[in-house]
Amino acid sequence: MITMDMIGKVRRMRLRDQLSLSEIAKRTGLSRNTVKKWLRAPSDVVPKYERVKLDGKLTAFEPALHQALTTDSHRPKQARRSGRALAQIQAQGYRGGYSAVTDYIRRWRVESAASPAKAFVPMSFELGEAFQFD
Repeated sequence: MITMDMIGKVRRMRLRDQLSLSEIAKRTGLSRNTVKKWLRAPSDVVPKYERVKLDGKLTAFEPALHQALTTDSHRPKQARRSGRALAQIQAQGYRGGYSAVTDYIRRWRVESAASPAKAFVPMSFELGEAFQFD
């Protein structure tokens, strides 16, 4: 992985020390193509790396946890079992930590609170009794 320090070192070698691309590649251990790429790039561009999202220990148990949270969401706040969710999935074979479960529960609560509750209010009027305009 190339860092900003390495990019600075490559640029100093080229601009101040007047070294060739192949000499910079030898000294830094980078490919000539990489050296050329970072010398041509604008100086204010910071390299960005995409990390691959790996499956965690909780991934296999998320459907069961989601189902338990959905079931508990209809209960009164004092009767919810979200604290016992860890014991429930540990009984199914989960070997991860408590904080991973609480982080998932926190994210789930934020996402479920963000979606508005859908309501249907039936309205019935006699003819000519009420008018609605959109």
